Amino acid sequence: MRTRRARAEDFLELVERSRRGRLKLYIGFAAGVGKTYRMLEEAHALKKRGVDVVLGFIETHGRSETEALVAGLEAVPRKAFTYRDVTIEEMDLDAVLARKPQVAIVDELAHTNVPLCRNTRRYQDVQELLSAGINVIGAFNVQHLESLNDLVERATGVIVRETIPDSFLKSADQVVNLDLAVEDLHERLKAGKIYAPEKVAHALESFFKQENLSTLRELALREVAESLDRATGQQARGGEEASAKAGGWGRVLVALSSYPPRAATLLRRGSRMAGRLNTDWFVVYVETPREAPHLIDAEAQRHLLANIERARELGAEVVRLRGKDPVEALLDFARSHGVGLIIVGRSHQSWWRQRLGLGADVRLLREGTGFDIHVVSFDAPPEERRP
Repeated sequence: MRTRRARAEDFLELVERSRRGRLKLYIGFAAGVGKTYRMLEEAHALKKRGVDVVLGFIETHGRSETEALVAGLEAVPRKAFTYRDVTIEEMDLDAVLARKPQVAIVDELAHTNVPLCRNTRRYQDVQELLSAGINVIGAFNVQHLESLNDLVERATGVIVRETIPDSFLKSADQVVNLDLAVEDLHERLKAGKIYAPEKVAHALESFFKQENLSTLRELALREVAESLDRATGQQARGGEEASAKAGGWGRVLVALSSYPPRAATLLRRGSRMAGRLNTDWFVVYVETPREAPHLIDAEAQRHLLANIERARELGAEVVRLRGKDPVEALLDFARSHGVGLIIVGRSHQSWWRQRLGLGADVRLLREGTGFDIHVVSFDAPPEERRP
């Protein structure tokens, strides 16, 4: 009987994985559904069972019911930063790391830290805690998920600037959706349990409108359901087999140009499609001779690097190819890597090249026999404006 010789790197990966902390996430569709309250309830339950649990950062927003649950729990003092003559309190990451509890409770994971902090966003602080072997229970609202950014803006008119990458959500060991009927949330709002009385009327006319909350609630329910499907699929079969069996689609490939007009939209679409198909996905950029690093202008290079980083945060494997013909290179890669679906943005080349069928999107449709080709129009039609 032959056994495969394991590499040293394989064992090291297992060791590192065992040292990493576990992550549990509470997801809601709006403020006031009870995320912080439930985390604090769980903290008390863990403490009663003898677990060493601390509050890394909790934001009660002055809600009396939530503040009452803070009592009796150890809280790591916040760290004050003075930035532009304003004092701002943030989670003291180094203090939590030094305290090294079994479990840390961390609220509002999409929060942007003051520039003086080590990390830009609070979820990045959580990643440091996890790497140090500290288990974390955290929370955020579904509209902060990066891949949903365009959907949320189209459906609600709200531009969400603080986002969490999908890869962070996918790394969670447990995901809990806190659901609440929209009517019940409105009652909580009117009763002054979410915002101060003087803010209620404005909230009901803006973000807390019935249609906005219904859309966000649907997104939260769908996202958690898809997270559970992904987890179940990964447990039931290996990665290669999962990719081959993902609804018969195979892997997903997103074709990225050096300076696409709406790259973020294209990447989010790829992330959503791969998530729904429970399969791996690639972001492939083909560097042509005229787009060599010493020839491409600085602004295009900056956008390209930013888009590559965004793709990695969304969970894609980024591949950089060199070739004279981008379409040929993309199709060769797709054929050799089990790709079933190719996503490309509508060509922004000159009208005469498009009329002659020379645009990348038209050529992929013509030459991509055996693949499903999805051409993304960045101006969504009316039927796509709601998720």
